[in-house]
Amino acid sequence: MTIDKPEGYLAVPKTGNGAGVLVLHAWWGLNPFFQGFCRRLARAGFVAFAPDLYHGQVAATIPQARQLSDNLTREQVGKEMDAAIAYLHSLGSVTGSCLGVVGFSLGANIALGLSIRRSADIGAVVCFYGTRPGDYAPAQAAYLGHFAEQDEWEPAEGVQQLEQSLRAAHRPVKFHTYPGTGHWFFEKDRLEAYHAPAARVAWRRSLAFLRATLTPPAKP
Repeated sequence: MTIDKPEGYLAVPKTGNGAGVLVLHAWWGLNPFFQGFCRRLARAGFVAFAPDLYHGQVAATIPQARQLSDNLTREQVGKEMDAAIAYLHSLGSVTGSCLGVVGFSLGANIALGLSIRRSADIGAVVCFYGTRPGDYAPAQAAYLGHFAEQDEWEPAEGVQQLEQSLRAAHRPVKFHTYPGTGHWFFEKDRLEAYHAPAARVAWRRSLAFLRATLTPPAKP
């Protein structure tokens, strides 16, 4: 039975079904870019849902984004993630028992935590320029990371520590660093940061990873 849809954006492929993927927005909020990312995933065959952590508010500047993100509490985020997971699982269009999650910056931090706390539900994690320290021993997911070469918001040391933690937990992990890029390089609406060649490569890698991890091989 389908449960009530939480606040957020849902995109479903034309086929009507596919593996489920959560999309967790950066600190800007659920703006048109992240909605469009959901549609891209749907065109690629996934059922994509992006929960709206700010409930309609969207930041245009860094100070606005910082204020909105500072207002989030761990309890609130946890409840909203649980509701989003339950909603995706309830959709008849979602195939498979495990979900993927793609997180951007703030959303990447949340995605990584979710893979520990809801390990039975999360089978694939894609991180864009965001990390989270912690013990990943409970996790059952595979991990793909996209990071900038020059990133004032996410130092290389934090990326290295995350990769070491994942490997220590014996999780499949592949991290990529993109030369000539900075934070938000994937987001086309961040004109000061967007790097089209790197974004194209990151998209292809993400799609291949999600398909390989979430889509079961065809029966002979």
